[in-house]
Amino acid sequence: MSDLEDLTRLPDDFDGHVRLFPLPSLVLFPHAVQPLHIFEPRYCEMLSEALATDELIAMATLRNDESGTVGQPPIASTVCIGKIVSHVPCDDERHNILLVGIKRAKIATEVDAKRCFRIAKSNVLDDLYPPAGKSQRSQLRADLLGAFGEVIPATKSAKQELSELLTGSMGLGPITDIISHTLPLTVSMKLRLLAEHNVDTRAKQLIRFLKSGAVELPQASGKESNPQPSETVGQDATEATEDGGQQFPPPFSLN
Repeated sequence: MSDLEDLTRLPDDFDGHVRLFPLPSLVLFPHAVQPLHIFEPRYCEMLSEALATDELIAMATLRNDESGTVGQPPIASTVCIGKIVSHVPCDDERHNILLVGIKRAKIATEVDAKRCFRIAKSNVLDDLYPPAGKSQRSQLRADLLGAFGEVIPATKSAKQELSELLTGSMGLGPITDIISHTLPLTVSMKLRLLAEHNVDTRAKQLIRFLKSGAVELPQASGKESNPQPSETVGQDATEATEDGGQQFPPPFSLN
């Protein structure tokens, strides 16, 4: 088993129940790493339980029609189950964590587990590689990376990251997820990609998005600087940046 497969493996006793961490405008993908700053008491309790057990938290995306909703605000039906790979407690009962996405999943139903945070029963959506697409998959991978190369800034670091993807052995599924998480696609586009577990279909969708002109990255300045890690994201709407607040280029070495 590869390191990537080992990292994205669910516990053997996983029964589909997940702790939900809903945020606006943030869509986590498998194989991507997301920093989070947690401070609200109910989510600190959620974190404490996760650290003491399976280290899993499912990132959910609040739907745009949550305003005026009575009770729990609605979330998108597809979530990403993440695993805590780093935890740093801070002052005032605050916590910084790194969450790596490991599996996409479909919410079956929310359950009342007598917690202050939300819990749901989910069905895991493993990546599907249709046998019929095997012969064209290498070309599909090349087409995707080619479309990706057309939209990234012409900086040395960005081109180096692309070169590493081109020459590496990472499969089509992880590549689509990392690109989808990183680029500033709209939330609706990201949710469509997260919901699609057919890898070939997902890659074709992403290629169409890349070629549609929907991705607009800032032009590189004459002087290249080292990109800083994206800001940590809190659980309140005021603290979540648009489309997850991702900067470019991303550090692919973490995935």
